[in-house]
Amino acid sequence: MAPKQRMKIANEKAEKYITMRGNVPKSSKNKDEQYSVGPWLLGLFIFVVCGSAIFQIIQSIRVA
Repeated sequence: MAPKQRMKIANEKAEKYITMRGNVPKSSKNKDEQYSVGPWLLGLFIFVVCGSAIFQIIQSIRVA
């Protein structure tokens, strides 16, 4: 994107906040875009890691 076009888009975005003085949101991003990993995927990852650790502990107890 050309610098002039990028600046024009940024100005149009900020133009609606001119009269809001002090009530401007801290971020213009949506809340949905905040997390790069969903909670289900994170839960699955933790389950796999903890599950494999538990099976490793059980296996080392049986061998000993």
